[in-house]
Amino acid sequence: MTDKTETATLSSDATEVRAQKLKLLREKIGDVYPAHFHRTITNAELAEKYKDLESDIETTDVVTVAGRVYSSRNSGMFMDIHDAGGKIQIFSHKDVTPEAAREMLSMIDIGDIIGVTGTVRRTKRGELSINAQEITMLTKSLLPMPEKWNGIADIEIRYRKRHLDIMSNDESKLRFQQRSKILSGIRRFMEDDGFMEVETPMLHSVYGGATADPFKTHHNTLKQDMYLRIAPELFLKRTLVSGLTDKVFEINRNFRNEGVSTRHNPEFTMMECYWAYADYEDIMDLVERLFEKLALQVHGTTEFPFGDKEISFKGPFKRVPMPDAVKEATGIDFLAMKTDEEARAAAKAAGFEVEKDWTWGECLAFIFEEKVEGTLIQPSHVTHFPKDISPFAKEVPGEPRLVERFETYCNAWELGNAFSELNDPEEQRRRMVEQLEQAHARGEKDKQLDDEFLDAIDQGMPPAGGLGIGVDRLTMLLTNAPSIRDVILFPARKAKAD
Repeated sequence: MTDKTETATLSSDATEVRAQKLKLLREKIGDVYPAHFHRTITNAELAEKYKDLESDIETTDVVTVAGRVYSSRNSGMFMDIHDAGGKIQIFSHKDVTPEAAREMLSMIDIGDIIGVTGTVRRTKRGELSINAQEITMLTKSLLPMPEKWNGIADIEIRYRKRHLDIMSNDESKLRFQQRSKILSGIRRFMEDDGFMEVETPMLHSVYGGATADPFKTHHNTLKQDMYLRIAPELFLKRTLVSGLTDKVFEINRNFRNEGVSTRHNPEFTMMECYWAYADYEDIMDLVERLFEKLALQVHGTTEFPFGDKEISFKGPFKRVPMPDAVKEATGIDFLAMKTDEEARAAAKAAGFEVEKDWTWGECLAFIFEEKVEGTLIQPSHVTHFPKDISPFAKEVPGEPRLVERFETYCNAWELGNAFSELNDPEEQRRRMVEQLEQAHARGEKDKQLDDEFLDAIDQGMPPAGGLGIGVDRLTMLLTNAPSIRDVILFPARKAKAD
């Protein structure tokens, strides 16, 4: 959307018009991008302060506001300027606005950032306005803004040029404001619950804490390869060993060199925590309290829409062991089987294609993903995962093939992953060595044993419950966003072709 006054200027090209106006403004007023300007009130504060001002009333209160011009009417006599909190109408009339300021109106385009000093009034139509006594050009925009009402139709441009998306799309703007509230809400909740926030390295000499492909780099001074963090787990557990705190958390950026989809971005945000002298059931309670708190913060209620669904974050959530969920969905009773061969045969008999070397636990997890995961719309804790795929969790008493692990699902998405953490140093080493051998068999030659972590566990780590929550997916749910790229300000994008 561009200012109609441009058509009367020398050039018909919108960007050239703006360049010409910039030149004229430099000649007329000098500095078009001043370093110093002090507004006295934001648009949101103005709206709140004068919310009871009646129509057709002008005050003697003089204020200074600033913002980007979003609309211009009657040759600039009426303009709407927006800041981060809202809009205000600017009225420039010869009875109030000096001639020098009125002469500048034709030089102001949609998208320019201006400062205005004047008196506060409410028009006969009820519009809160400023009667301009002084207008200051703060930033001349050299490119036209996108159409405010239609926004940006091209999805690629929305993600690649997020500044334009937010300028033209109030929904996007609100979503990122809500994301900020969600992040601060998580931090406040954890601190109020007695957790201490720490920071752990993002550059690792040995990658681990999760099964994923890392991003690899090289440190010139140290003359060694390093890896961007795929998880902070092994460092956070070392803080429990140290006795620094019994309840630790980190809101962190992780990097996994894997696929991109509506639910996956190579760089993503996690909240990970560890709680000494607690177990996975304590962590389930914590997740329910946290989710309920965040829903109330964002929506004012624990019920909220996502697409055509109504989601409830009111606890307690459904809790179901994975073998029970698979048996209910398929009739296959994995707990009745004794060997890997039986599990593979049962899966094949039910029509599932499984690999010839899959274990009992891998077959169970695969059928769960195929038949159960997609049905978990309301928040649910799926418990008792196979030990085969859970190298850091304690065994379920009486059933050594399963561990005290749960994942929280909602809208068929995994939102969180938690364990009763393994703290037996000999068992931990055995499982990590086994995991390393499997990685090497898959061709992951860079994978190494984290001896520093194992040395710390040998020192003694208290029993603990651990949790990782995907902040991006949680934000998607709470803000009704269909893609993870809608909740990450600057998502990963393929480089533009020349």
